[in-house]
Amino acid sequence: MFALRHWVIVDYAYGLKILHCVQNDKPNCEQRKITITNKVRKLKFKSLFRLAIIGLAFCGLTSCSKQAYLFTSFHEPANEGLRFLYSYDAYHWTDLNKTFLKPEIGTQKVMRDPSIVQGPDGTFHLVWTCSWKGDKGFGYASSKDLVTWSEQKFLPVMEGEPKTVNVWAPEIFYDDEKNEFVIIWASTIPFRFAKGMEEELNNHRMYSITTKDFVTFSKPKLFLDPGFSVIDAVIVKRAAKDYVLVLKDNTRPNRNLKVAFGDDALGPYKNVSETFSPKLTEGPTVVKVKNDWLIYFDAYGQKIYSAYKTSDFKSFKDVTAEVSIPEGHKHGTIIKVKKKVIEGLKK
Repeated sequence: MFALRHWVIVDYAYGLKILHCVQNDKPNCEQRKITITNKVRKLKFKSLFRLAIIGLAFCGLTSCSKQAYLFTSFHEPANEGLRFLYSYDAYHWTDLNKTFLKPEIGTQKVMRDPSIVQGPDGTFHLVWTCSWKGDKGFGYASSKDLVTWSEQKFLPVMEGEPKTVNVWAPEIFYDDEKNEFVIIWASTIPFRFAKGMEEELNNHRMYSITTKDFVTFSKPKLFLDPGFSVIDAVIVKRAAKDYVLVLKDNTRPNRNLKVAFGDDALGPYKNVSETFSPKLTEGPTVVKVKNDWLIYFDAYGQKIYSAYKTSDFKSFKDVTAEVSIPEGHKHGTIIKVKKKVIEGLKK
């Protein structure tokens, strides 16, 4: 404001001088007019430059960016439906305090672990856990604006495995190298794999399907067998042919988070790391912020929602004290969206 006010005063002062020149000294006025006008132009440029710097600094401290972040969410007991948190910096989150899609399918008709991705045509695709046990599939719906939703569908991905105990935490990912969607989830098939201390009915492995149109799907395949019970895996793309899988080692007494690496979204994923999180943690989601990656997860043993920061998925820094998550938030995924999407959800 100072720079703008300064420019107005100076411009007005030089204007009076030009007017005085024209009225009282016409023969010598033209050259003086040019000199004065050039001075005004220089002052205008300096003032506008200052205003631009001030504006950029102001935007850096506020939500001037057209980009925002959306975090899918649910509250226990998971029967109310889809919730959203939003943020402009991926560190401080606000609950929109309403539900946007009530679950209508599955044996228990709940919505747990909602995972979302936006396709190249702008359509949002949502998948979720629709029963704790008993179902051999998960829920699916789509939307253009996250307010009006398609009919909900039950995708019976494990119907070919009649002994399947459960289908948990489907995670959806868009593979832009193959132009297809990848969905992964955890299921238990008793006495199929080696196990640790957990019971046979809690010995999970990760499975996957792919689709281009959500009408036809590939046959379900084993996605990950790391030699232990695994759930809550999420695919992260760092670059072409460079992927990271963040996963939960669900064996007893571990129940914590690890990472693995691959050169394709569908794997194979190798070099499973040592744990980087405390025990009793689950439900990771990952978002890139500038040059770092933030990994949010439910530290249910501590009864808090935590966040770790990493630049290479080898060393991790606990930044839980730097983030704020509304009370009651449970396992979801974070995506980047245009700011106008958030404005539409606030209406």
